[in-house]
Amino acid sequence: MFRPDSPPPDWFTADDSVLRVALVFPMQGSAGIFGPTCELCAQLAVEEVNRAGGVLGKELRLLPVDGGAAPREVADHVQALVDLGVVQGVTGWHISSVRQALAPRIADRVPYVYTALYEGGEHTAGVFLTSETPRDQLRPAMALLAHERGVRRWFVVGNDYVWPRRTARAAHAYARDSGGSVRGEVYLPLGTHDFDAVLRRIERSATDGVIMLLVGSDAVRFNRAFAAAGLDARCLRLSTLMDENMLMASGPTATVDLYSTAGFFASLANQDTLDFHGRYAGRYGVEAPALGSLGESCYEGVLLLAALIGRARTLDVSAIEAAAETVSYEGPRGLLHLRDSHVRQRIYLARADGVDFVVVAELDLHGSRP
Repeated sequence: MFRPDSPPPDWFTADDSVLRVALVFPMQGSAGIFGPTCELCAQLAVEEVNRAGGVLGKELRLLPVDGGAAPREVADHVQALVDLGVVQGVTGWHISSVRQALAPRIADRVPYVYTALYEGGEHTAGVFLTSETPRDQLRPAMALLAHERGVRRWFVVGNDYVWPRRTARAAHAYARDSGGSVRGEVYLPLGTHDFDAVLRRIERSATDGVIMLLVGSDAVRFNRAFAAAGLDARCLRLSTLMDENMLMASGPTATVDLYSTAGFFASLANQDTLDFHGRYAGRYGVEAPALGSLGESCYEGVLLLAALIGRARTLDVSAIEAAAETVSYEGPRGLLHLRDSHVRQRIYLARADGVDFVVVAELDLHGSRP
């Protein structure tokens, strides 16, 4: 990680007064579009935690790791940092393929707070999750759109990895629950640019709604192609991964009848969100990358990691797990608690209005589980 004939970097020097955390977020690839917001939100949380006294009396510091690299490469990097004692915790937004490669490498060794929405079912020791799962996010959104918009025929377009495929599997059941069905599925490599064949299939399927399970810039390009083909006049789109940065990159002409569902939207008119806007703008200025649910999740990740360690009063993962059910913290999503290693939170449905989101409903999560 550094040349043996050169002085070691500052982060390699042992310092008992510092608690270092690997922040794993995308610096390249399809998800790189919201990487800058992830880093800024996480750093804001660190500064606030440190002003409040740090963690276990230690200063919290972040060590950025490129979560947009190949999953095995990311896992090798983070494992090496843990092996060397360089980091004492891990957090950040990265796709599920990275989480699946990384979690077994650091299980029971350091606490790992995963902040990305994901397919559900993660129960690896020492892994805690702040974001949404399909049962809490997609299920009620599909039910509401079936009721309010009469959507019965769905088509899934996703990237080709575990999160889209497992989410689509769940979508079949959710569609049946509302008297509908999934008419087709297409999975594309990360970094896809040509959507012509997919759009022809959507048109032939006579679908009412497209479930978008595309990451970052892939979703942006799909939105533009979808609108250019005139399909936005025929069927709505529902995404569980669409933040304000992706919306702006798509452009106002490519977001007609586009819905997103998440635990946070920058347009929420509540005090928690307004306070967060003020602190973010005060720290980084009005020209900073736009706030959105994906970047904001990294703020949540830092807060949860600090709360977990602070409650257990130790870095021991077994002790942290034992105390986890009693942990709570307050952030832009309100006062939140853990259950079964997952944060329980409100989920909203928003509709695009040009390059902004308008929240149209808080979703009914009755009976949902991770």
